[in-house]
Amino acid sequence: MFVRVIQGLLFVSVLLFSLPGLAESPGSFYKAKQLAKEYVYYDRNRSSFGTLYCGCQWDWVGKSGGRIDLQGCGFSTRARPERAERIEYEHIVPAHSLGHQRQCWQQGGRKECVSTDPVFQVMHVDLYNLTPTVGEFNADRSNYRFSQLPAAAPYQHGQCPSRIDFSQRVVDPRPQARGLIARTYFYMHDRYDLPMSRAQQQLLMAWDRQYPVNAWELERNRRIASVMGHSNPFVTGEKRWSLGHDNEGSGILSIGRQPASYASGSTQNESPAGPIHGNRNSRIYHLPEGCPSYNAMASRNRVMFSSEQEALNAGYRKARNCR
Repeated sequence: MFVRVIQGLLFVSVLLFSLPGLAESPGSFYKAKQLAKEYVYYDRNRSSFGTLYCGCQWDWVGKSGGRIDLQGCGFSTRARPERAERIEYEHIVPAHSLGHQRQCWQQGGRKECVSTDPVFQVMHVDLYNLTPTVGEFNADRSNYRFSQLPAAAPYQHGQCPSRIDFSQRVVDPRPQARGLIARTYFYMHDRYDLPMSRAQQQLLMAWDRQYPVNAWELERNRRIASVMGHSNPFVTGEKRWSLGHDNEGSGILSIGRQPASYASGSTQNESPAGPIHGNRNSRIYHLPEGCPSYNAMASRNRVMFSSEQEALNAGYRKARNCR
């Protein structure tokens, strides 16, 4: 076992060395999808596992998209034929769950969080939380919680072995997906200090035990680690989730923020703590407190620094309107 662990660490180290500049969070959802195709799922489109919920295979199209083999997996379109035919990248922990308690979500939903909130920006593109799915199932899953439905509950998408109860707003994923889903939830909630209900914890803990890590999940973890620079500790066995788990919040602390202050405990007039924002065009940086233009720049022009010295070393100067 010790030898296998060392070999795994060496494998990740070699990949990180061979992929300069990739050991970090993707800069946008568009970039995350490209990286997911190029480094994680490039050879999985014809695997027996297929898409997460329905096990469908697909053909790659364009830089990150794909066309589903609907006949091959017996998927029946329910209401959205244009989305049933294509691959989409689903957030296993829904974007709504990542952002709905954050101040930016109260001010303008997902679009506002993508534009202005550094923590959401990182959560939103975390490759561990993204997976290829049939587009229609992604749409139907929405932000519903996970559950296990009675055996008599109907299937809505032909032979797709995952089910949705729209009235209860719950999803029952196929058994092959349950372990990966559970360990992804543990990772996201622990890393970004997200709350999880007791009932959801109990269900996912049961799935974690019933459906242990398999060869593909280990390989997926290695591939994503080669891009992002860290593993999912609930896959590698470094961590275990127990009821009432104390979140580490390392993903927030790593970008210069303390664990998230949710909107219920803050006001819109407060200046959130966070990384320093630099404008790549003007070469001017803004502090998270005392600088009125901190969130004014377009996200495509934003460069984040962990300290003023880092910004100065990069050739940026402090905005003159900072108090």
